[in-house]
Amino acid sequence: MTNTNLPPPEDAWFDPYQKLLPHWQSHSHSSHQSTIPISISRVNQVDAARLDVEMSAMLKEQLVKAFSLMKPGMLFQYEAELDAFIEFLIWRFSIWVDKPTPGIGLMNLRYRDERAMETRGKVRTGLEGPGLTVAQKIWYCVATVGGQYIWARLQSFSAFRRWGDSEQRSFARRAWMLIQRIEGLHKAASFCNLLIFLYTGRYRNLIERALRARLVYGNPNMNRAVSFEYMNRQLVWNEFSEMLLLLLPLLNSSSVRNFLRPFSKDKSSSSADDDTACPICLANPTIPFLALPCQHRYCYYCLRTRCAAVASFRCSRCSEPVTAMQRHSGVSNVIPKKDH
Repeated sequence: MTNTNLPPPEDAWFDPYQKLLPHWQSHSHSSHQSTIPISISRVNQVDAARLDVEMSAMLKEQLVKAFSLMKPGMLFQYEAELDAFIEFLIWRFSIWVDKPTPGIGLMNLRYRDERAMETRGKVRTGLEGPGLTVAQKIWYCVATVGGQYIWARLQSFSAFRRWGDSEQRSFARRAWMLIQRIEGLHKAASFCNLLIFLYTGRYRNLIERALRARLVYGNPNMNRAVSFEYMNRQLVWNEFSEMLLLLLPLLNSSSVRNFLRPFSKDKSSSSADDDTACPICLANPTIPFLALPCQHRYCYYCLRTRCAAVASFRCSRCSEPVTAMQRHSGVSNVIPKKDH
C-alpha cells in the first residue's frame, strides 16, 4: 500500500536545508570575524629587554677595549655618544630592516603594528599582522637613541654647571626644577605603564605604548631559545654576587687576617714576606713606603689610596692606626695622612 502523505523526494532534503542555512551562515560569519585572544608571556618580554641591555653592555666593553691605548679618561667624556652609537647600530641592523633585536629574537618575539590590526576583519590565529611602518621605525629610533642621548647630555651639563645650587641665577634654577619635574613625571608614568603591562601583557615601556608597537610571537611552534635551567643559574649567581658585594665592605680584612694568622702553617715564610711583600696587594713594592709609626712596608699607591679612602686606616699587619707615611729609601720625607 502506497502512502500518499510523504513529500516528494526533492522536498525531503530542501526543507531541512532551509531551516539550517541561517544558523550555518551566522556561525561561519562569526568564525571568520572573531579574533582569537592570545597571551604573550610577560617573562619573555622582560627577558628580551634584559638581553638587549646585556648585548649593548658587551658591545660597549669591546669598544672600550679597542680604545684602551688612548689617553686615560678621554673615552669617559664621550660615554653618552658611545652609548647612542651602539643603540643606533642595534636599531639599524634589526628594527630598520624588519628584524627583531637580539634579545627579542632569542625570546621568539617580533614587533607588530597594533594599529593595523584594529582595521583588519579576519584574524584566524591572533599572530598575523604587519610589522612596524617606516614612520614607527623612525620615531622608535628618535625616542630610544636620540631621546636618551639628549636627556643624558642635559643631565650631565646641568650637573656640571650646578644649576641646582641656590646661588645660581633664577633661570638656571628654574631649568633645574623643570628637569627634576620632568624626570619625576616620567618615572611615575613608567611605573603606571608597568602595572598596566603586568595586567594586560602589552607594551613594556612608554615608547611601545605611544607607537602602538606590540610584541607578539614570531613563530607559534618555536620554544624558548633560553632554557629555564640556564636562567635559574644566572639568577642564583646574580643574587649571590650581589650578596657578596653587600657583605664584603662590612668585613674588616685586617681583623680577619689577624684572626687566621695563628693557624698559618709556615710562620717563617710569613715573617720573611713581611719584609718584602706589600700586605695589601701581596706584591713586591716598586715604590716602597713605610706606615708610621709601626714602620711596616707598603706600596705607595696601596697605602695612599687606603689612607685617603678610610679616615682611621689601621695597619694590615699590626692593626695600629696609621698617622703618616715615609719613603723606605732612607729619605726622611714624611707625608702626613689627611683626615676627612
